[in-house]
Amino acid sequence: MGVPRSRDHQPPASFVASGKWPDVKLRADAPLTAVAGMQFAKSLHGAMAARGWSDRELSRHVAMSHSTVGRIARGEVLPDLGTIVRLEAALGCALYPATLHAEYGPPAEQVADQ
Repeated sequence: MGVPRSRDHQPPASFVASGKWPDVKLRADAPLTAVAGMQFAKSLHGAMAARGWSDRELSRHVAMSHSTVGRIARGEVLPDLGTIVRLEAALGCALYPATLHAEYGPPAEQVADQ
């Protein structure tokens, strides 16, 4: 499970400038991991709400503790790849913000020059 390893791997919620997680504005110095964590949490909240599932209900479907599900949803930890896959499979939808590279990556012309 996503244990903070460096400044860039701090819990996403630690970079909140304003608002209530996950509908927040992140600080200007927030790393991409915080952006991904926020977007993941938004998707997770939406998918759980669409099914009427609580942290406890989802935890039963993914065989992990409800406290772990809650910590992910609150942005206290970043989920690892295995956890993301399990959550997506249980909820039947994509949760990972797969378009971050397009929004935050180098401009297309810079990539073409490489």
